[in-house]
Amino acid sequence: MIILASGSPRREELLKKICAEFLIEPCSAQEITNAENPADLAVTNAKIKAETVAKKYPRDTVIGADTIVVLDGKIFGKPKNSDGAFVMLRELSGRRHEVITGLAIVTGGKTFTATETTEVFFGEMSDEDILNYVATGEPLDKSGSYALQGGTAQFIEKIHGDWSNVVGLPLYRLRILANSAGVKFRD
Repeated sequence: MIILASGSPRREELLKKICAEFLIEPCSAQEITNAENPADLAVTNAKIKAETVAKKYPRDTVIGADTIVVLDGKIFGKPKNSDGAFVMLRELSGRRHEVITGLAIVTGGKTFTATETTEVFFGEMSDEDILNYVATGEPLDKSGSYALQGGTAQFIEKIHGDWSNVVGLPLYRLRILANSAGVKFRD
């Protein structure tokens, strides 16, 4: 059985596109919050999630993912509150940043990892635009305080790379990683 070590409804919806059957098992393990290399941070947290859940399901295949936003080397996780979301979005306004997702698959007692990076270009957002978006509550559980598929779509000028990565689960990279781990999502 395939198990997604995440409670994210966005990851669940994306995984449905390539995997017919899977279970959801959110992981409450403590994540690390900083590292010298942002991609290493994302992979480490994905491994923590997958390996923690794999202890409960040692005969199954467990997928872990962790998505972060990086602006000029500064890592943006999920905001602590509305004020934090406003500050993050103000910094991202009119700027190019990266969305990095670390992936981990635990199967057969082995862990396989990969990362995906997508460039996102935000247009300018006024303080009023940001306040209106933050008031929706949408940014409060999202890395970088925004959702590509949500209310900030109107401010995203362009992206270079995998759109599903920005949503939280890079499907192409996940499929390639699964193939290298010998995992089949569909029969």
